[in-house]
Amino acid sequence: MNKTEKDFFNVFTDFQCFILANMNKGNSSGITASHYNIIDFIYRKKDITGKDLAIAFNVSQAAISKQLKFIIKNGLAKQSQNPMDRRSFKLLITEKGKFIIDNSENFRANITKQFSSQLNTDEFETFTNLLKKVLKNLK
Repeated sequence: MNKTEKDFFNVFTDFQCFILANMNKGNSSGITASHYNIIDFIYRKKDITGKDLAIAFNVSQAAISKQLKFIIKNGLAKQSQNPMDRRSFKLLITEKGKFIIDNSENFRANITKQFSSQLNTDEFETFTNLLKKVLKNLK
């Protein structure tokens, strides 16, 4: 991907998370943008703990714990006890969690490719900047 496409891809990731969060409002079985971001973080970082997540997302461990309960209950991640320190648990992504991340990323890559083939570079940059502006105002 060139720089413009990568920028759009990242912006569209935020936009997609916004869409997911709003599609699932009031639906306790739905994955929110927060869940998706946590699953993605676990998937990308490997060997992560709840404490690491709380630090990375700048929230309390209690807030992360609540999110992790949902994620683990729905089979998107699992905990593995550290054999050296039985109080410590590493988080691992499950196949179901990996499937969600991979499909989401493939979707964004396909949309990015479609948009970049339909617009010239200036139009694509303008569209990406407009999407950033819209997303900023939606949050």
